[in-house]
Formats: sequence, structure tokens, C-alpha cells
Amino acid sequence: MVSDADRERLSALEKRIDAAKAAAAPRRSAQEDKHRQAQLAWRMVIELVAGLLIGFCIGYGLDTLFGTKPVFLVLFVLAGFAAGVKTMLRSAKEMQGDAAPAVDPKANAAVAADDEEEY
Repeated sequence: MVSDADRERLSALEKRIDAAKAAAAPRRSAQEDKHRQAQLAWRMVIELVAGLLIGFCIGYGLDTLFGTKPVFLVLFVLAGFAAGVKTMLRSAKEMQGDAAPAVDPKANAAVAADDEEEY
């Protein structure tokens, strides 16, 4: 059995360990933040271009295979563009979710309602 004194010592030790970990944790510089943002921007550009290239290749291949005019090329380039934009937006949403803390919309509505009642 663990006594109350032992529990207090353990909790004090846990607090000291947490404080030591926080002090030893590496801090991110502004330069690292800029590099991270540049990487995210390039990721989004590459996703868009990849969608376009894949659509172009599929459309060109189908046009060559069937001997048609650039019907499939135009259709698949547009489809590739749409897929690239969709992937870019999903990545942006994911990045925004990582950057912003979760906000409870009900709490914001309650605060807004309280503000309106004061006037």
C-alpha cells in the first residue's frame, strides 16, 4: 500500500520531471517556422500540378489509343485540375486544423447571445 506521504512525494517528483522536460524542450525559431510554411506551400503546389499532369497523361493516352481529337485530353485535364484543387483544399483544412485550437461553436453562440442581451 502507498501512503499519503509517498503519493505527495510522487506528485512532487512528477511536477519536477515535467518542469525539467519543458525547460529542455527545443524551441522553434522564426526561421524554422518560415521553412515549415514554405514546405506546406510547396506541398500544395505539387498536389495541384500532380493532378494536372496525371489528367494530361490519361487524356493524351486515351486520345492516342482511340484516335480522337483532344476530347479526352481536355476532359481529363479539367478532372485533374478539380482533383488537384480538392486535394489542396483538404491539405489546407488539415493544416488549419493543426494550427488553430478547436473552438466549440455552442460556446461562441452563448457568448454572442450574452453580448446581445447587454445592449
